[in-house]
Amino acid sequence: MTGQEFPLWDVGNGQGLRQLSELGLALVLSSLIGWERAAQQKSAGLRTHTLVGIASALMMEVSQHGFTNVLGLDNVSFDPSRVAAQIVSGIGFIGGGLIFVRRDAVRGLTTAATIWLTCAVGMACGGGLPVLAVVVTALHFVVVRGYPLLASRLLPRSNDAVFELRMTYRTGTALLPRLMQTCTRSGFRILQVKVDRLPGRTDPAARVLLELEGADDTGRLTSDLFDNEGVIDVELTAANDDE
Repeated sequence: MTGQEFPLWDVGNGQGLRQLSELGLALVLSSLIGWERAAQQKSAGLRTHTLVGIASALMMEVSQHGFTNVLGLDNVSFDPSRVAAQIVSGIGFIGGGLIFVRRDAVRGLTTAATIWLTCAVGMACGGGLPVLAVVVTALHFVVVRGYPLLASRLLPRSNDAVFELRMTYRTGTALLPRLMQTCTRSGFRILQVKVDRLPGRTDPAARVLLELEGADDTGRLTSDLFDNEGVIDVELTAANDDE
């Protein structure tokens, strides 16, 4: 073999303390971002973000130092930016898997964006730009935690909210259509209906889950539902519908 050769475990061949510290910084920063997502109980949390950050940093290290043994060979050209470009395009597969459509609304965009940002932070760490990596991580917390508070004060908000209504009722009297009609008359839109039978009871009963959207008085709705003979219990809670 021509050209300069390096031993496999040569720590001077792009495997020194600087590279290890860059990987360690990527570990810390991506873990912080992942911790925030995990605290919000998102699908991609601590482990996903940490692995994305470390992997991106490692790929940048490979891009910079992984091809030094062939640079001296004839007819060999090397563009380290090509690896970075492939990281950016490849991370879209993970981000795209976190985005889904529910009730004609797109969900998961914020978490997908943090995956993309974590990838960029890892690339900055692996590329020897620690200051930029730290600053962008700090800006992530400003945007994700601070902007919702700012938007709630400055931006107009829709009064419509999403609720989950759970009811137990006696079957056999065509009661469910009347209960649903009560919800719509009260100004709520029914988004989803799920009915489960309740075996083991002395009287035939069923449990229904209604997902409602509206801005009217939920207390009055609960009272109106109880006015229907055959309703055993009613539970109304706000639905968790964050990105």
